Amino acid sequence: MNRNEERGRPNVLLITVDQMRFDCLSIAGHPVVETPNLDELARTGVRFSRAYSATPTCVPARAAIFTGQSQRTHGRVGYQDRVPWNYPVTLPGELAKAGYHTQCIGKMHVYPARNLMGFHNVVLHDGYLHHNRNFHGIPMQEHYDQVDDYLQWLRERVPGADLIDTGLDCNASTVARPWHLEEMKHPTNWVVTQSIDFLRRRDPGKPFFLWMSFVRPHPPFDPPQAYLDLYEDADIPDPPVGDWAQGDDPALEGLAPTTGKGLVPKRRLRRAMAAYYALITHLDHQIGRFLQALNEYGELHNTVIMFTSDHGELLGDHHLFRKALPYEGSAHVPLIVNDPGGRLHLKRGTVADEVVELRDIMPSLLDAAGVQIPESVEGDSIWRLAAARNDADTASPVWRSHLHGEHAYGHQSTQWVTDGTEKFIWYPQTGEEQFFNLAEDPMELHNAISDEACRERIDHWRSILIRELEGREEGFTDGERLIAGRKQAAVLSHIRA
Repeated sequence: MNRNEERGRPNVLLITVDQMRFDCLSIAGHPVVETPNLDELARTGVRFSRAYSATPTCVPARAAIFTGQSQRTHGRVGYQDRVPWNYPVTLPGELAKAGYHTQCIGKMHVYPARNLMGFHNVVLHDGYLHHNRNFHGIPMQEHYDQVDDYLQWLRERVPGADLIDTGLDCNASTVARPWHLEEMKHPTNWVVTQSIDFLRRRDPGKPFFLWMSFVRPHPPFDPPQAYLDLYEDADIPDPPVGDWAQGDDPALEGLAPTTGKGLVPKRRLRRAMAAYYALITHLDHQIGRFLQALNEYGELHNTVIMFTSDHGELLGDHHLFRKALPYEGSAHVPLIVNDPGGRLHLKRGTVADEVVELRDIMPSLLDAAGVQIPESVEGDSIWRLAAARNDADTASPVWRSHLHGEHAYGHQSTQWVTDGTEKFIWYPQTGEEQFFNLAEDPMELHNAISDEACRERIDHWRSILIRELEGREEGFTDGERLIAGRKQAAVLSHIRA
């Protein structure tokens, strides 16, 4: 028995990937993707079928994870780099204060890049970030040459190597090619290699909090060849296209490698989808590698595990790509919890249907560690949704009725509300509205905003959104109606630099 078991304090392992769709799990019924290790975590744990990223891009999503707060409170309602992260209460900070050895390996995407955010140490790889790649107008200490640990490690092994060597842009969701070096040098393998090394050098007298934070399957779509080969002959279904989607592409936007919309040549799109799925299987196998090492160190059964993504990837759904929009491919994320030691008495092998979001991660992991949840946290601990209950317990646990999501995105900025079975979307720059009955139309093929049979439900959800937006600095509502055309920034004034 190790010391942590004697004290009764579990290790905490948070595994996040970047830009993974909710449906890309074999156990969730995906017809192509192979995810044996994640399937096993779900099979012996609990999978949340209605987990969402309320602000589905990297920066605001990670603010929710770090703070446990809604976007209205943490202040990041869109994507904007170089806004300082000055949150006094964070997930790693609270665990460190409680005696945990805290470590992040991989992507943080905070500012400044080397901000510890409460961790004892960070081994950093944020991937390609435009703001720290230019050679003009940026302080040397902020440049990627200075802040990125993976790149330093790679250049020790491959002199002159860089993140752009494959020729793939970091936002190219329609272009793919195989990884050009040995698999062990891929950033996905690197995160696991460094994480296993942390098991060797951690403080053995403390429980640990490890955040394994992968950049992939975010573009570039560059899986090792062996993984791309798995999908070479796969029968990959075409993306769903709703009756509301734009069917033409007069500006030929689909030909641009970093497009957010348009008609992409079929062969190119199929290869991009295959590479995206290959990156997920590659990640899955590397997660399996780490779990084997965790078991070898005798810590697997003393570790609470959570797996999720910061947001999804539209991957051609409705002729859309990348993220930020509120559609299922972008905002709906996977979430799996596992407790090999049985400490949390989970109802193993079940699927929880309550709507949860990324702000619930912090209170859940603090709760699992027996650490008091700070008053600043607005999320809720999800364990009561996943716990096995006595046969006499017929009532479901009290939980939120819906979530409010949004994203500042120019003329495509959106506000939306959902309970996982229905979704109401409002475009505040144009006033356009959409309504989807997800229970009957999970792929959002029909925009029912004009259906008379849905009028009462639409009015219901519009009133909820009005209530959520009351008091907002942008003036989205007067309390009775939604007001289009208001100027919206990516960060709210209380954190704006």
